[in-house]
Amino acid sequence: MAIDFTLAPEHEEIRRRVRTFVQETIIPAVEGFDDEETVTTRDAYIRTVFGLREKARAEGLWLPHMPKEWGGMGLGHVELAMVQAEAAKTRLGPWVFNCQAPDEGNMHTLLHWASDEQQEKYLKPLLKGHVMSCFAMTEPEVAGSDPTLIRTHAVKDGDEWVINGHKWFISNARRAGFAILIARTEPDLPEGARGANTAFLVDLPQEGWNDVREVETMHGSTGHSEIVITDLRVPDGQILGGRGNGHKLGQYRLGPARLAHCMRWIAQAETALDMMVDRALNRYSHGSLLAEKQGVQWLIADSAMELYQCKLMVLHAASKIDKGEDFRTEVSMAKHFVANSLNRIVDRAIQVHGALGYSTDTPLARMFQHARWARFADGADEIHQMRIAERTIAAYRATGSTNAATGGLPL
Repeated sequence: MAIDFTLAPEHEEIRRRVRTFVQETIIPAVEGFDDEETVTTRDAYIRTVFGLREKARAEGLWLPHMPKEWGGMGLGHVELAMVQAEAAKTRLGPWVFNCQAPDEGNMHTLLHWASDEQQEKYLKPLLKGHVMSCFAMTEPEVAGSDPTLIRTHAVKDGDEWVINGHKWFISNARRAGFAILIARTEPDLPEGARGANTAFLVDLPQEGWNDVREVETMHGSTGHSEIVITDLRVPDGQILGGRGNGHKLGQYRLGPARLAHCMRWIAQAETALDMMVDRALNRYSHGSLLAEKQGVQWLIADSAMELYQCKLMVLHAASKIDKGEDFRTEVSMAKHFVANSLNRIVDRAIQVHGALGYSTDTPLARMFQHARWARFADGADEIHQMRIAERTIAAYRATGSTNAATGGLPL
């Protein structure tokens, strides 16, 4: 079996253009905008970022993950990995190209699950960058890694559904023009049943959708909202993907979305490794450069090896998605490994920088805060390990070999 991740010339050209746009257009334009303390600064920040979006669209660097017939670049997941890894070299890169979470995953979901009318109302404005969206599933009272436990419930009342419940860590909720809301519609099914939940499209703002607060995290209040839902009325026609398909829809959305996160995390890990090496080459201590000290060399070597593994895992999982093969195990492995590697690589970069790395004078401190989030976003480490183990055991029971659960590779 041949595995060739070499880009076609036209795709290599796209990667080069994305890299150039990030380095020469985005980074210089947003330098100094990380601190949004004042209204004036925030207004300037918003004008700048929307201006960058228009430039990206004019350059043909818009919606890399969407089909051409929907105004996108029509890239497969392998090519998308290259683009995302370049775009995420700066925090705002994915947003400028309109391939940021959670909108990216919601676009895929609407493309494959929405009716024609729903696509016209919700997908098209999202693709044009006219609105933003959120995905409301996680709840404080139950484990976020088990959506079959969701307590938010919807009761049919004529041609409408009345929804009550409690959500939190709903990314982008305060900026969203609509939400994809997961609620339990089949109360008679037993706990753990995967056909009990339904997805609803909810216009925002709306009576009954109460934005309580932005949950304060390690990196501040950055758009993860707590929502209390009280007698929210949603028309029956706002069901997305059919009644009882909320769990299936959510899992469909999360597979490629997890891999897209990994693509962006690889960019951050590579940035941290670049900074680590640059620091080691320019910092002199105790008779030699840090780069000449074995202890520092080991930190660099471990990081380089891990980053290599991250890239191979993501590219292989992406290739399986593109081929229409079962990618669940490979994506789970990639998500777990890349998230943990990101934490370790950024941590090593901070160590090589010393007190400077712990300060906010470099981006490493902020990167480390975000990296810690990666280990439970879109499935905690332990959930992915559980699923990987289950599939490995199942593969052995079925074939007498674990090969199918380790990539199915000819080794």
